[in-house]
Amino acid sequence: MGTIINVIAVVIGGGIGLFVKGGLPSRMRDLLMQALGLCTMFIGISGAISGMMKVEGATLLIFSLGIGALLGEALRLEDRMEALAEYLKKLTKSSDSRFVEGFVSNSLIICVGAMAVVGALQDGLLHDPTMLITKAILDGVISMVFASALGIGVIFAALPLLIYQGGITLLASFMAPIFSDALTQNLSYVGSVLIFGVGINLFFGKQIRIGNLLPALLVPILYELMQLIF
Repeated sequence: MGTIINVIAVVIGGGIGLFVKGGLPSRMRDLLMQALGLCTMFIGISGAISGMMKVEGATLLIFSLGIGALLGEALRLEDRMEALAEYLKKLTKSSDSRFVEGFVSNSLIICVGAMAVVGALQDGLLHDPTMLITKAILDGVISMVFASALGIGVIFAALPLLIYQGGITLLASFMAPIFSDALTQNLSYVGSVLIFGVGINLFFGKQIRIGNLLPALLVPILYELMQLIF
């Protein structure tokens, strides 16, 4: 139920944001986007600092982002995300010029992070949706702010959230043995750096293809598996 509640919160929050959007002048929306970018960068920095303090922190980050960039560019993940957003835009016959940006930005924010992974595991293994309910409240607020600035595409980020987070919950019994505290911290660390990148894009306009860096999240998992094997 945790992921379902989370998805509903994103839709409701986005809906409220769309309602508010109509009453905001363009200058206020632009400033809101910059404020949102600053907040997102701060969230990313605060989550990354603890990981950087570890002995292997910097090395793990370099390998994660380097390997992730190579894989992401080869697979053209961000292009595929944008193509999905364009398909949804045509399907809904939306005329929102920022549909794609809203979909991609909100998808990255609400799907990348330790709460999505740990909360989904707790919900699947222990039938405890507490963390995902907490995340749902946060995601609802984030989606409301995003939708007020970026439009209806933000709401459709609920789809990748349902697939990604719900998939982890369903596979929890198989994945749980490798999800140690160290792995969770490493995922949070790398994910926080990606969130910082999203903040840069929101504040300055698109500068980094964050979608193509998503495979960076696989490197901490491979690192943990290697430690278990060897």
